[in-house]
Amino acid sequence: MARLGLGSRWSCLAANDVDAQKAAAYAANFTASRKHLIVRDVAQVRTCDLPPGGILSWASFPCQDLSLAGNYHGIRAERSGVFWPFWELMLGLKAEGRQVPLVVIENVAGLLTSKGGRDFRDLLATVTSAGYRAGGLVIDAAHFLPQSRPRLFVICVRDDVSVPPSLLADGPMPLWHTRSMVQSGLSWPKELCAKWLWWKLPVPDGHSLTLADVLEDEPTSVEWHNKAETERVLGMMSEVNREKVRQAQKAKRRIVGAIYKRTRQSVQRAEVRFDGMSGCLRTPAGGSSRQTIIVVEGRKVRTRLISPREVARLMGVPDTYKLPKRYNEAYKLMGDGLAVPAVTWLEKHILFPLVKSLQPEAVEVA
Repeated sequence: MARLGLGSRWSCLAANDVDAQKAAAYAANFTASRKHLIVRDVAQVRTCDLPPGGILSWASFPCQDLSLAGNYHGIRAERSGVFWPFWELMLGLKAEGRQVPLVVIENVAGLLTSKGGRDFRDLLATVTSAGYRAGGLVIDAAHFLPQSRPRLFVICVRDDVSVPPSLLADGPMPLWHTRSMVQSGLSWPKELCAKWLWWKLPVPDGHSLTLADVLEDEPTSVEWHNKAETERVLGMMSEVNREKVRQAQKAKRRIVGAIYKRTRQSVQRAEVRFDGMSGCLRTPAGGSSRQTIIVVEGRKVRTRLISPREVARLMGVPDTYKLPKRYNEAYKLMGDGLAVPAVTWLEKHILFPLVKSLQPEAVEVA
């Protein structure tokens, strides 16, 4: 999805994932690029696997250890620790005299506060000590799509790359630089602060899409719940959430909402929203993370699981994109991914202007 967001003016030299199912989906959708797909642990990728000429290296690594799902074990834990072998690969390229000019590191915003901010500071110290300047942006998919999905993007620029002044702000921009990011910098040593960049992004125009707009008219991969199952879902709601449903019924028009399940005081609860937005999509680790669609039309209330194609649309993925046939595989592929328009916004306003300042003959991504 990073590749989709970067768009057609980039060509890909190498891609890597350890997950065979995700690799199969990539190969199915980028058929001309199968030869550059490396399906193995990044720790087993060598610099000889990467052809020369790369301008950008993109790293999206597992987020579990930076969130509640992984008990906040941090960036040095088994899953989120995948960053370190990736960076060893970047150092290997540097040692060979082909250091990549631009690197993007993407993860959840929880990286900013993981281990009291130490993980983010350590990551930045590692990157900057290798000859990069860096700055972070938190971009929420909600600026472009009917899904709340904030993600942290750290854009790293090799020290010898000239950054156009128009790409930099004098200080933090509240829309893109969160309070956690600003407060984290207060404890950094001077040498790290000197390498920090306040990237400047314009404010998006917004979007008119709602959750109802991404629904399939006749989904084939999911079925509507029977009356008993719908009643069971409604029964999991607190009185506050049941009242939201009752108010939707009084509107006497078709209203679409999203239901997601959370554990409150050791009890699983169903929470509903009717603001036209979806909650943040996650991977289907058990049924609790799979969102449910609710459609209210007066007294009639229907519920069903959100379909894989609807999930893809919430990520900004075009309908031409081939999804895995199995529900959980397709949901995982999307739930683990990036909101395509967020990457496109970053490419348009920062990455491509940086590349133009390098004046390459061709734009390539490693």
